[in-house]
Amino acid sequence: MVKRAMCHIRLTGLFLAILACLSMLYTRPARAQAAGGIEQNFAGSLTAVPAEALAVSGGFYVPVYSSVSMSQGRLRGDFSVTLSIHNASETRPLVLKRIAYFDTGGKLVESYLKAPIALKPFATVEVFIAATDVRGGTGANFVVDWAASGEIAEPAVEALMVGSVGSGHYAFISQGRPIKVIGKN
Repeated sequence: MVKRAMCHIRLTGLFLAILACLSMLYTRPARAQAAGGIEQNFAGSLTAVPAEALAVSGGFYVPVYSSVSMSQGRLRGDFSVTLSIHNASETRPLVLKRIAYFDTGGKLVESYLKAPIALKPFATVEVFIAATDVRGGTGANFVVDWAASGEIAEPAVEALMVGSVGSGHYAFISQGRPIKVIGKN
């Protein structure tokens, strides 16, 4: 009786393992968050774009790593990326004009805004890229262009990368850097 039950358990386990493998084969890999998804996913963080002129503007460059070379280039770790854009102002909306994702070669991979959106004071929006989406490569980056109708606290823009290689799990952040034009004095 015990042998019969163990055989049944093994067969059930084998069946479930085969089913799991088949589901992985026929499941489309997760890709970057769909373009236009920010408006729906973060509706509670958004407000109307100000009617007055946008007198202040800036941009951020955010280096991200959807893949990282390891072990002298013989091993690659793939990471999920979450880009977070925080309105650091307590009183004024922050207008986001562009959120664009570029690959290692500088080619546009995806643009996440169809039109400018405005973040409520202290609100946040995010863009998520799954670890299985390696289109960005080892030198991927985001560019975030923003504006406001007047004096405003500079937004906080950063990316969180999370992944695992073998039995090790890794997480690290990359802070956005304001885009400044450097040239002749």
